[in-house]
Amino acid sequence: MRVVVTGGAGFIGSHYVRQALSGAYPGFEPDVLTVLDLLTYAGNRANLAPVAADERLRFVVGDICDPATVKQVLSDADLVVHFAAESHVDRSIEGAADFVRTNVVGTQTLLQGALEAGVERFVHVSTDEVYGSIDEGSWPEDFPLSPNSPYAASKASSDLIALAFHRTHGLNVSVTRCSNNYGPYQFPEKVIPLFVTNLLDGLRVPLYGDGLNVRDWLHVDDHCRGIQLVAAKGRAGEVYNIGGGTELTNRELTHRLLEATGRDESAIQPVADRKGHDRRYSVDITKASAELGYRPEVDLERGLAETVSWYRDNRSWWEPLKAR
Repeated sequence: MRVVVTGGAGFIGSHYVRQALSGAYPGFEPDVLTVLDLLTYAGNRANLAPVAADERLRFVVGDICDPATVKQVLSDADLVVHFAAESHVDRSIEGAADFVRTNVVGTQTLLQGALEAGVERFVHVSTDEVYGSIDEGSWPEDFPLSPNSPYAASKASSDLIALAFHRTHGLNVSVTRCSNNYGPYQFPEKVIPLFVTNLLDGLRVPLYGDGLNVRDWLHVDDHCRGIQLVAAKGRAGEVYNIGGGTELTNRELTHRLLEATGRDESAIQPVADRKGHDRRYSVDITKASAELGYRPEVDLERGLAETVSWYRDNRSWWEPLKAR
């Protein structure tokens, strides 16, 4: 099987690549795995260092918005797993143009390229943020989309384009929507690596508003395993939620990280709340569980401890990124 992974040098995409090439997914053995990544600020070839010597790995530095590059890379692909995206909400608030270009136009370019190349399977990786905010209960996959940030709106648009390519052209597309990811190799603008690295350096951490916004936390290993289940067994034209099953307020998460790093509440720096800050996310994973056998396996206590240890032991990876 010939696999193309877009955004494969990013946090989640690189984890998928490392797992796929190390035999973590029984029955899934790529003959060639091509990473297509533009290597913007969050893409890092060092994320693939553990598998860099694997002869099956190919790396193409290129833009998913460029039809010629996409045509070349997808020419003989059997499976496309599409991670590439602009993904930081704060950056989308500051300027939405890059998010529309990459997330919407880039996804459309890939879908058109996949259609023309006769790609057998396309998995589009999205986010629970497309649903908006929910006060109680959990979102099923058919819940109306109500994105509140430019980032979430761009991802909702890309989801609809992906599903439209299935309905219009019969392209074998499935969409996944995940909750908040964490784990090693996550770019230190996101809350967990930002807070952990600040705390390790004796700095304070910026906590938005009252700190009571709620997120469901999903270890990147569980997320990528869920994506592979969708790639292997998901139905065309369907959406699958992938969640971690552990909800915390941002304040509760902060206190766990304080404890893990030996810091106290004096390290918390309250800051003005984010514009349009969604209050709570929660996805219903019943469908993925029933159809695919998905369930999260990394409990938050173990996952956070291992993540903190990874950042403590890998300063050489994150210090240059924070110095930019």
